[in-house]
Amino acid sequence: MPPSRTGAEILVDGLLANGLATGFGVPGESYLAVLEAMRARNFDFVICRQEGGASMMADASAKLSGKPGLCFVTRGPGAANAMSGVHVAAQDSTPLLLFVGQIERGFRHREAFQEMDYRAVFGSVAKWVVEIDDAARIPELLSRAIRTATQGRPGPVVIALPEDMLVERADVFDAPAVTPAETWPGLSDMAQLQKLLWAAERPIAIVGGGRWSEGAAARLARFADRFALPVAVTFRRQMLFPAHHSSYVGDLGIAPNPKLVERVKTADLVLLIGGRLSEIPAQAYTLLDVPSPRQTLVHVHADAEELGRVYQPALAIHASPNAFAAALEGVQPSASLGWAAATEEAHGDYLAWSETVPAHPGAVQMAEVLAAFAKLPADAIVTNGAGNYSSWFHRFHRVTRYGTQAAPTSGSMGYGLPAAIAARRLYPDREIVALAGDGCFLMTGQELATAVQHRLPLVVLVFDNGQYGTIRMHQERAYPERPFGTALQNPDFAAYARAFGAEGFSVTQAGEFGPAFASARACGRPAVVHVRLDPEAITPTMTISDLRAQARAAGR
Repeated sequence: MPPSRTGAEILVDGLLANGLATGFGVPGESYLAVLEAMRARNFDFVICRQEGGASMMADASAKLSGKPGLCFVTRGPGAANAMSGVHVAAQDSTPLLLFVGQIERGFRHREAFQEMDYRAVFGSVAKWVVEIDDAARIPELLSRAIRTATQGRPGPVVIALPEDMLVERADVFDAPAVTPAETWPGLSDMAQLQKLLWAAERPIAIVGGGRWSEGAAARLARFADRFALPVAVTFRRQMLFPAHHSSYVGDLGIAPNPKLVERVKTADLVLLIGGRLSEIPAQAYTLLDVPSPRQTLVHVHADAEELGRVYQPALAIHASPNAFAAALEGVQPSASLGWAAATEEAHGDYLAWSETVPAHPGAVQMAEVLAAFAKLPADAIVTNGAGNYSSWFHRFHRVTRYGTQAAPTSGSMGYGLPAAIAARRLYPDREIVALAGDGCFLMTGQELATAVQHRLPLVVLVFDNGQYGTIRMHQERAYPERPFGTALQNPDFAAYARAFGAEGFSVTQAGEFGPAFASARACGRPAVVHVRLDPEAITPTMTISDLRAQARAAGR
């Protein structure tokens, strides 16, 4: 006979049966029964301070572990706050399950307290939205939710849980644990790919997207080595290919190496694996013509709907990156790799582009910051949100291992600290460093309390230039010398950290960052290093004065 359990107990047991034992959230009266079931089963529930931070933690957990991230929030305002992380998961192809408390079933359509139509609100962002009306159907619908979140192109699923359904009892067994299906390329696909590679003169591979693993990344690196094939990564996907590999040619993010951009434009074969080549990596859709690329395009993706959605490929391969990387072991190089010298040159161009950090206005120099940063162990996990500060690290910090990066390709501010908390919860023995701008940090800065409460040592570097720097940059290009709405009056972030019970360090002069960073890393507690930068130092290649001069020259 199946056991008799409440809906909440069936839900938590189902998660545990799938190896999903950690969740992030803000408690609410709409799902008290779930909290009780978690307590009784020693479920690892990370208590957060705002639902946006909790949903970003769940997203980062999924990015770093490959398993669906779990977020629990209450109805109405809680669900609305969590939308930020759901949007990140949608654009970043991250498997995420958002569990939302809901009003009692008998109160629907009366605009009851915090009532919301979750299908309408999340329907355009999530892969699937479901409201579970019957406790007996939880095993069925939870299994479907996990499959939907993880198969094809991964993404978020929203599951609404009526309050009275959670205390309803049902006699059901747990469903078997879900193993996401891998879509394998056909033999004819791989044979055609081999023919295209043999015929190519200027090929390049571009990797991105989700559904990767450490093993898949390693197999791709071996393939690139055998073929001397140049490999670029898409925006904030540096961990998919080691920077020290002789085939690595850089990332297609914001302000990439112009030589890399030219190589993609003049390639005769582009092998796009896992990614979609969306607006930022495609440099505003200029690298490949839409819909018919100039280059011969081979597009490999786990979701058939993404093949030909924007670019019409010469060869569309419906396969997950894991399966495709395994199939690459059988693809053989031709006797002569005529592009090998060009690959060596392209790798050299990457090294030159990422070697020397330019000086900029101000006492504190990013060269000093990056020199200290380079001393981190190779398995340290680095997280960041959005902002111009991140461009220094994307260009000059060399990522060499899979699973050491978590950042939003959606450009969501506030991601760095929540992601660092998730990383520390997953990997208690690894160093975790979050990067944030002053505007970025205060989007989710209250989650320092989460780090302190759960005793999660991590370091947050807050780069303070007193402005929303990215927006100021665009403003100076479009409306030079007319800044408006972008200046910030900031707190003392070191004192802010100490108020939460964390450590705080201030860096205002040359030579101070290295010792402050070393102390933060060694303190054994959450720590914030407040780095004051000159507002003129807007990017690695531009100051505000440079932007204004360009705008004047363009007649703006």
